[in-house]
Amino acid sequence: VMHNIAIVLSRQGHQVTGSDDAINDPAKTNLSNAGLLPSSIGFDENNITTDIDVVILGMHARLDNPELKRAQALGLKIVSFPEYLFEIAKNKKRVVVAGSHGKTTITSMIMHVLHYAGLDFDYMVGARLKGFDTAVRLTENAPIIILEGDEYLASPLQPESKFMFYKPHVALISGIAWDHINVFPVYDNYVNQFVNFTNSIEPGGSLIWCEEDAELTRIAPQFNSAVKQVLYRTPSHEIENGVTSLITQDGDFTLEIFGKHNLMNLEGARLVCNEIGVSNEVFYKAIQSFEGAANRLQLLFKNENTIVFKDFAHSPSKLKATVDAARSQFPRRKLIAVMELHTFSSINENFLPEYAESMNVADVAIVYLDEHTFALKQMNMLQDDAVKSAFGNQSLQIIRKPTELKERLLSEDWQHSCVLLMSSGNFGGMNLDELITTKMT
Repeated sequence: VMHNIAIVLSRQGHQVTGSDDAINDPAKTNLSNAGLLPSSIGFDENNITTDIDVVILGMHARLDNPELKRAQALGLKIVSFPEYLFEIAKNKKRVVVAGSHGKTTITSMIMHVLHYAGLDFDYMVGARLKGFDTAVRLTENAPIIILEGDEYLASPLQPESKFMFYKPHVALISGIAWDHINVFPVYDNYVNQFVNFTNSIEPGGSLIWCEEDAELTRIAPQFNSAVKQVLYRTPSHEIENGVTSLITQDGDFTLEIFGKHNLMNLEGARLVCNEIGVSNEVFYKAIQSFEGAANRLQLLFKNENTIVFKDFAHSPSKLKATVDAARSQFPRRKLIAVMELHTFSSINENFLPEYAESMNVADVAIVYLDEHTFALKQMNMLQDDAVKSAFGNQSLQIIRKPTELKERLLSEDWQHSCVLLMSSGNFGGMNLDELITTKMT
């Protein structure tokens, strides 16, 4: 999102510069194409001068960051990106999609439908979506803005959840499952962020939430009682020959997406669209062509014998939902599931038990631990026994080097298989397209 904001502001004629201690694709290529890629990696206080109008500060900049300290010393205006987005969107109708899982997909579904309907809207979403050239759009005239609302903290200077800055007119919460243990080490504190979020909804607004989520149901009495609440659950559907169809009063609609979690996401998106004036007829027609956001069960390869998906699944709830979805959609195929533990939470030994039984329905289950990731985040490397015990799966295969992971996948029989490659990282820089080409030729 940060690099997309930079690109959008540059296109609007602003002079934009930025710094980071690591820039990887797709941000690296996108910034390079926009002429915004820094000439060097790292932070230098000399980058900060008195002619800067505003500094947009990301969460991962430490308080002792030399550029941040210089900006403070010069008395420059420093804001977090959610704070900056609200300033632009304060006169628009604001729709915010929150939850521990599914928020990128739901936001993308809403965007897809509004685009299909020819409506003018701004947006911010945490993934690339077909039909949109950036993950952010900010204009003066669009009457609506669709925002993916993240519960992670806004910045080191503003340790509040990002979604608390948006003050939505329409809000959705997809579900709650403990995440971001590095900033929410106490579970109840994490859950309370969502209660607080409901209290940030504008008077007369709407709150849409999934009644199948046990945690949401438990805390619902604490939600803002002054707003309209709309509940949703998994819609009627059927799966035939690896294809999912919705069964509705308006007819049956064949979908490109699959999985119970995605059907719940779809139902939440439909209700949001209803709240902003889109009919069910338009929604159902539009959603049939939705192929998913980048890295969310993204199809990488398919032939009559093999199908390969890439997915962002990293938290326990996302991982289990993705693996279960593949098993349900392709019950007769061998399921090969590869998961990289990459986030602060996932590589924390105290958090690992949250992954219990999340990969047990896979025929082949592999967990990849990148040594560079542990070093960069200054975390102790996890031991094989601890990972297997936490996952509740002694047949789990643990791999630590990208070359070994590639060799293991190339040695596996992919005939009549569904392959899931799941990570919020990049498997140690492994080229997935190259892997698939090598395997399938």
